[in-house]
Amino acid sequence: MLPIALLVTHDYYPSRPDRDEPDYAHNQLALLSQAFAPFGVAVEPVFWQDEGTDWSGYSAVLPLLAWNYPQATQTFLARLDEIEAAGTALFNSGAVIRANMDKGYLADLAARGAPVPPTISLEACAPEAILASFDAFGADEIIIKPRIGAGAWRQARLRRGAPVPSADLLPPHAALIQPFLPAVTDEGELSLLYFGGRFSHALIKRPKAGDYRTQGQYGAQETGIDPPEGALAAAEAVLATAEGAPLVYARVDLVRGPDGQWLLMELELIEPWLYLSHDRQGGTHGARLFAEAVMARLRPSQS
Repeated sequence: MLPIALLVTHDYYPSRPDRDEPDYAHNQLALLSQAFAPFGVAVEPVFWQDEGTDWSGYSAVLPLLAWNYPQATQTFLARLDEIEAAGTALFNSGAVIRANMDKGYLADLAARGAPVPPTISLEACAPEAILASFDAFGADEIIIKPRIGAGAWRQARLRRGAPVPSADLLPPHAALIQPFLPAVTDEGELSLLYFGGRFSHALIKRPKAGDYRTQGQYGAQETGIDPPEGALAAAEAVLATAEGAPLVYARVDLVRGPDGQWLLMELELIEPWLYLSHDRQGGTHGARLFAEAVMARLRPSQS
C-alpha cells in the first residue's frame, strides 16, 4: 500500500536540516510509524504548504501537525481540494475538516444537544460588542477566541471594568465570546481521545499559576488520568451530535461548568495533539487504536 502523508508545518518537518522540532513531534511520528508498520504502511511527513505535491502518491493524508493552518486558511483549503481531486483519502474527511475549522460549529452541536457554554459569535471584535457581552452573560470575566484559531492564538481573557485589549491582541476577524469558567484554573481542562469511535485515553491539563491557557507551550501541566465521573458520558454525548461519526479521530475537550456539569470547550477534529504518551502504555495503545481506525477505512473488508 502507498504511504500515508502526515501534514506538518515548517518547524515540524523532519527532513529539513534547519528544523526546530520538539521531541514530542518526533515521538508522535515515531509512535504512529510503529503502529502502521504491521499493516505494511509507512508514514511520511509532508510540508503542507509546499506546492506541487503529488497527492496521488499517498494512500491517505492526515493533517495532524498542520498547526499553522489558521494563519493560512485559504492555502489549507486549497490543499484539501487538491487531495480530494487526486482521489486520496483524507482523515478526518474533507467535509468534517472544513466544518470544524470555524468554531461556529459549537452552535451547531449545541442545537443538537451538546453541552456548550453560553456563546456569542461576532463577525468582528468591536469593543462595544465585547463589553456588552458581560451583561449578556451576567459574567464578570470573559474569554474572546478567534472562530478560526488554534493553540490560544490571538485569544484574550478580560475582566469586567478592564480596558479592551488592543486589536493586535484580539482575534483578527470573526470571534467567539464565552464566560470564563473558573474550573479552567481551579481544576483544568479534561481531554478525551477517541479513535474510530473507541475511547483511548484521557488527561487533565492544568494551567501554570497565574495563567489560564491549558497548552503545554504555556507551561500547563499534563497528567494522564482515568476519566472522572460523568466525563465519558458527556464526551460520548458530544460525539453523538457530530456529523461523520464514527470519526477516525476526535479529541473532546471538557471543563466543568458552575453547576459541576461537563461543558464542551472544543471538539478537535483537524490537528489535535493526540497526547499518546498519556495512554498509560507509553503511547502504544493509543497509536494502535489510531492506526486501526485509519486502516478500517482504507481496508474495510479486513477490519
